Amino acid sequence: YFAEFEATFNGTWLSFISPLFPALSKASIGFSVGMIVFEIILGIMLILGARLKFTNKAFFILVGFFTVLTGFTYLTGYVPSDVNFFDFSNWTAFKETNMKVTDCGCFGDFVKLKPKVSFLKDVFLLIPAFLFLFKRESMHEIWGAKTRDIIYLAATPIVLLYCFSNYIWDIPHLDFRPFNIGKDVKTQKQIEQDAAASVQVVAYKLENRNSGEVVELQTSEYLKKYQDFPKSDWSTEQITSKPSIEPSKISDFEFQDLDGNEATSRLLEDPNYQLLVVSYQLPYETEKVKRLVKDSIFTIDTLLVEDTPSPQLVKRLVDVVDKEQTSIKYIYSPKYLSRYEEIAAPFIKEAQASGVRVSQVVGMTDPEMLKAFEKEIGCDMDQYMADDILLKTIVRSNPGFVLWKDGKIIYKWHMDKLPSFKEVEAEFIK
Repeated sequence: YFAEFEATFNGTWLSFISPLFPALSKASIGFSVGMIVFEIILGIMLILGARLKFTNKAFFILVGFFTVLTGFTYLTGYVPSDVNFFDFSNWTAFKETNMKVTDCGCFGDFVKLKPKVSFLKDVFLLIPAFLFLFKRESMHEIWGAKTRDIIYLAATPIVLLYCFSNYIWDIPHLDFRPFNIGKDVKTQKQIEQDAAASVQVVAYKLENRNSGEVVELQTSEYLKKYQDFPKSDWSTEQITSKPSIEPSKISDFEFQDLDGNEATSRLLEDPNYQLLVVSYQLPYETEKVKRLVKDSIFTIDTLLVEDTPSPQLVKRLVDVVDKEQTSIKYIYSPKYLSRYEEIAAPFIKEAQASGVRVSQVVGMTDPEMLKAFEKEIGCDMDQYMADDILLKTIVRSNPGFVLWKDGKIIYKWHMDKLPSFKEVEAEFIK
């Protein structure tokens, strides 16, 4: 959402607030956890009838906020990729592919809601929100005021600690994401690719650029008449059949090596056990380092030698001077680096000593930085890069550890719950 808001407001009369969103995105985890805890506690307070004056107003503001948010997301479906949201005159017919945010994430991967459904849900919730706001005297209250306060106050740290346990101290104990333990990613990816390949163009929707007239033709009919609809006058949109199964994030499972070559098959096709270290982000800063190096200056002399048909060229050293050279130094987060060296590096080295191939995949970044990091921690691994959101979907830990075999996820661990490799070997590597 923050990235989309930045792009939306940039270049408009509200462009002065665009720089705010990248700053807010750095605290996105804090916002998300805080919002989850707030919603759950507010729900408990509504059930109990606690602090009705505050609860009713908070509920109304919350639902109103999400109605605007999900409404904006849904309406971007009417906005072509090269058009700003506020350029209302250039909105077109709704296209799902126009939306930058395709899932509100309200219920995570447990229940997927399309933006339109999520928006209508919030519009419906505005009804009780208004009733609660103006009919407070009609609402019920369970038990006494002190008991109600004790319940929701006690629930707050419990819910907060549970949320923290799902990403700070451990991975979620219930994993509804597509990369859950036991998932055969190789097979599922092939199934989804086959389903996508079987999609056919069943019709064409054409819109006159001048009059706005819309014509829809079946594929066979369009192929006969397409010359009657020149591209200079008509925009064309393909209407396709639905895939037999909806694609999941597994369809986006793509790795590349540090040279930019596709490397997904190296992981999925390997029939042996292998360990994947997943880091959606390596926190680091850069520093320019200047140093003096010796630079030799040569000249080329032409010599005439007796009894030779042509002159000879001879390279001669003239001088040695100091030359300033600038290089980039990568400075890693001390906290991240120390935890990696204390927990991850010994585990990786034990796995490699036992013959298990270890690879690291990092969110798209500077390949030179990855090479420098590998030297810093003293581990020699295959290095890959991938989309950071994909990596967050695979395992909710930075870094996280995933044991694979023949394209199937055997098990995965949070950094802070990583056992010794001997325990992993005894339990999972048969």
